[in-house]
Amino acid sequence: MNIKLRWQYVFILSCSLWIAATISYSSQSQSSKENKEAQAKSNIQLSKNGGGTIRLKYTTGIRAILEDSKGNIWFGSYNEGACLLHDGKLQYFTTANGLSNNQVRNIYEDKNGYIWFECGKGLSFYDGQKLTVYRDRNYDFTQQWKLAKNDLWFKGDEIEGYNNLEKNPGVYQYDGNKLFYRTFPITQKSNDEIRFTYAVSTEFVKGKNGRLWLGTYGSVIGYNGMYFTIIDQKMAGTSLHIRSIMEDSKGNLWIGNNGIGILKYDGKKIINFTEIHKLKTEDTNGNSLERVFSIGEDTSGNIWFGTVGSGVWRYDGKSVKNFTEKDGLESNHIWRIYQSKHGELWFGGASPSGVYRFNGHSFERKY
Repeated sequence: MNIKLRWQYVFILSCSLWIAATISYSSQSQSSKENKEAQAKSNIQLSKNGGGTIRLKYTTGIRAILEDSKGNIWFGSYNEGACLLHDGKLQYFTTANGLSNNQVRNIYEDKNGYIWFECGKGLSFYDGQKLTVYRDRNYDFTQQWKLAKNDLWFKGDEIEGYNNLEKNPGVYQYDGNKLFYRTFPITQKSNDEIRFTYAVSTEFVKGKNGRLWLGTYGSVIGYNGMYFTIIDQKMAGTSLHIRSIMEDSKGNLWIGNNGIGILKYDGKKIINFTEIHKLKTEDTNGNSLERVFSIGEDTSGNIWFGTVGSGVWRYDGKSVKNFTEKDGLESNHIWRIYQSKHGELWFGGASPSGVYRFNGHSFERKY
């Protein structure tokens, strides 16, 4: 082979190797891009099944619901993370996507449009693009309680009780810029009973004149900007195991317990609603109004109670009616009652999991 042919051969071989490498790199890049896109879409599912209805995939129960200012709907599960319904698609989020914990107890929107997730442990927020665990805390002003129109309130960072930074039972207040820890105005004792009694167990409620209500397992703590109202075993006349609170349009505070049923506080006295209406198990010999985990009010002023084991109850101001599976309510465990922006009540159930609505006669599954 002469020199000229040898250089032609080398040139052709080099070109061939370069083309092969380019094709291989391009193929790998495309494959990597496709994998990333597939991974990004893996949490997004078409929301409509064969029947044309939206169905959440959760099996452990819907514990929180929020319809945000942009028209999106958020769902929080008992221990499977959160879900966003947007443009007819469901997008799921877990600790792999920025949640601090897969149990989502409450969901709120702040004045900046950020979505906050109060989890079994810790907090996360969604800024419109991604979920992030929120880690900043301020423990310098624990006794400086104050109220603001748009502030948010969250339970402590532990599943129950408090950690070494919190030191005492209390709650976090977010003013739109910072998260401050506020301790409850109680005489603290270092024992497990106190840790449980003042562990926040409900969502926060703002009632008339901006009064704040916080439900803990053994008490309800109210604050109006000047003084506290504490409803505990001594004031209620019975031991408490609080799982839900709601202030109605008339200013009555309804307190749902896991065991003793419903207490009603009108600002002056407390009555045992379950006992008065003879809705204890010993009275009904069946479904009862004793284990109440959610409370809501509809646009007509009816008060609704979601229970564990006994479906839903409705109080119209005179009598109480029970709704169960025979009325289309597939779940007899109702974690959450939420009023949509159109005034419709949504009932978040467990086992089987789903969101239901009342059509005026019976229940039907919505999500």
